[in-house]
Amino acid sequence: METKCNKCKGTNIKKDGTRNTLNRGNIQRYYCKDCKIRFVPNDGFYRMRNSPDKITQSIHLYYSGTSLRKTQAHLGVFHPHNASHVSILKWIRKYSRLVGSFVDNIKVKNSDSITFDEMEYKTKGKQSFFIDLMDMETRYILGSGYYLNRGMNEMREVLHKAKHKSLNPTTKFYTDGLKLYPRALRKEYNYNKKNYKYIHKITKSTDKAFNWKIERLHNSIRERTKIMRQFKKLESARLIMKGYEIHYNFARKHMGINAYPYELATDITLGKNKWLDLITISSNR
Repeated sequence: METKCNKCKGTNIKKDGTRNTLNRGNIQRYYCKDCKIRFVPNDGFYRMRNSPDKITQSIHLYYSGTSLRKTQAHLGVFHPHNASHVSILKWIRKYSRLVGSFVDNIKVKNSDSITFDEMEYKTKGKQSFFIDLMDMETRYILGSGYYLNRGMNEMREVLHKAKHKSLNPTTKFYTDGLKLYPRALRKEYNYNKKNYKYIHKITKSTDKAFNWKIERLHNSIRERTKIMRQFKKLESARLIMKGYEIHYNFARKHMGINAYPYELATDITLGKNKWLDLITISSNR
């Protein structure tokens, strides 16, 4: 990725020495010939005391199923300056918010079919819900949200996210028997069976193929969240679950399609360290 000036965003720059840091080593400095300033590029880790590799390694470990304290113990083995579990949680929140604002505006090459469902959780002992919507072919999560309720407004908000991202029209919907789904679909998509041909397949828990694609996604989420008794704060829960959406779409290879969902659904190119590349792209967009 081309380096740009932090102030004027120009590319008329040259290397101008390095900045020595305690934990990140030597960082390249630049000089902008247009606005006459020296700067260190904002790669998403500006003023962070820990290295990008260490931070992204922590995020990847966490979303792969390792608890905060076990992630901390892992860092203590491989890095000379360890970080607390509180710092790791702050990194997860910070970069889930940063990357989330970027991926929410990516246009997705979706199929004509989506599946829509929700999971129940606890936030400070109160009932709450993770509502998500996934493309049937690419397995890309088109929209999600963490809420205290699962009413019409919450359903429509998740549907609106998916509609905003989708490049192709959606004509097939797969849900369970919750009565809100047909109403939410009609209101958000303005579908009318008299003038628009679409299919809404309602599956039941007794069906042989009970909405299995999104249920497989939910099993993966439960595998990650089973070590948590409950979320303590709503905003923290939203950021953590947003991070899982990002991890599922970009950093976790899907066995069913033998690919990362973003590879089928977007034109984005990422290297081995998916979180590192996403953070860098999000900081320079």
